[in-house]
Amino acid sequence: MANYAKVENGVVTQIIVAESEFFNTFVDSSPGEWIKHSGNVGIGFTYDINLKKFIEMQPYPSWVMNAESGEWEAPVTYPSDGKIYEWNESSKGWNETDKSGDV
Repeated sequence: MANYAKVENGVVTQIIVAESEFFNTFVDSSPGEWIKHSGNVGIGFTYDINLKKFIEMQPYPSWVMNAESGEWEAPVTYPSDGKIYEWNESSKGWNETDKSGDV
């Protein structure tokens, strides 16, 4: 079984899991294209044809897209002190959490 996303005008509108042979007989007359993916894709994601990559929805209004990597980036670099942080959109910064990295 494989994962497929229906992409219409660059946006994922449907997701299915099917054998590749399914597409030998599957008739879909609706607009768009079925693209095989790794399973990390959801409805509303976009597909960048140049990067050949699915891009998740913008996590926060202040984050910007890195056109080379296709990844969303915070306007402030994540701290590298080994602590765990979560983004605070109100302050546009990283807040240390009380969550431990231990499982």
